[in-house]
Amino acid sequence: MSSFFAHSHAIVESKKIGADTRIWAFAHILPDVEIGRNCNINDHTFIENDVTIGDNVTIKSGVYIWDGARIGNNVFIGPNVTFTNDIRPRSKQYPSEFLKTLLDDYCSIGANSTIIAGNTIGKYAMIGAGSVVTTDIPNNTLWYGNPAKFKGYICNCGEKIDENFKCLECGHEYAINNTGFLEIQI
Repeated sequence: MSSFFAHSHAIVESKKIGADTRIWAFAHILPDVEIGRNCNINDHTFIENDVTIGDNVTIKSGVYIWDGARIGNNVFIGPNVTFTNDIRPRSKQYPSEFLKTLLDDYCSIGANSTIIAGNTIGKYAMIGAGSVVTTDIPNNTLWYGNPAKFKGYICNCGEKIDENFKCLECGHEYAINNTGFLEIQI
């Protein structure tokens, strides 16, 4: 197996962890978790069995990721983000299968956000701090609030896009058509 770092106070039960991943103190990783390369899993995190995490993912402190989460590559999950996996929970009553929550490549979730089970957060989407995500989030969109609402489009570089669908920071241009939000190749 590849080499990864686990702090002496972390509990790492999984053997499916990619090279150069760092797992810090008081993190608990259950046996069936799959974690990619070059991830950073901060202190006081818990990751349940039926979870897949891609490469280059940052998971900040205080995040608990429950069965059914699928996290793509280059995803940022801010401190104390809360995931759910059962929209009608009862003590000692379990669904036959937990709902899947999908975080597509390059999306970012701000601190203290809550992600309701069964939703997909699209590629390069950004969720503002403290938001409650109750619906699917399209690619390259910015959402925040409780419940989270659409606030605009976001460039792949992370900056908000102006009314002409241009990023003033990096110069990328975008367009919307019937298939969604597209970067214009110049």
